[in-house]
Amino acid sequence: LLSLGTGTTSEFDKTHTAEETAKWGALQWMLVIQQMTEAASSYMTDYYLSTVFQDLHSQNNYLRVQENALTGTTTKADDTSEANMELLAQVGENLLKKPVSKDNPETYEEALKRFAKLLSDRKKLRANKASY
Repeated sequence: LLSLGTGTTSEFDKTHTAEETAKWGALQWMLVIQQMTEAASSYMTDYYLSTVFQDLHSQNNYLRVQENALTGTTTKADDTSEANMELLAQVGENLLKKPVSKDNPETYEEALKRFAKLLSDRKKLRANKASY
């Protein structure tokens, strides 16, 4: 299973003072709650799938690809300007060089190549079985 995320921001890395949050209205609090819920849902889905694949001794058959520190215009899903598309392409290129996780030093580039070979090998195996 190749799970492709749409990316997350480092918004939750920011801290706010009590004075700042005291000025927030209902809309600001609703937006914060929505962001937290979406982030938790994405994280929990990844955690659940990762755990299931580990329990089945198939952890090499699951890969989640997601950039977790988007900033600026790259966080805006409706910005299709050429400049933003170039920025997103650069984000993707940089992500390929990053390790999959703290526990897995394999880069995303290496993991995706491994996945592609695995899928190709399985397709060839199915084609060979079908020809009998």
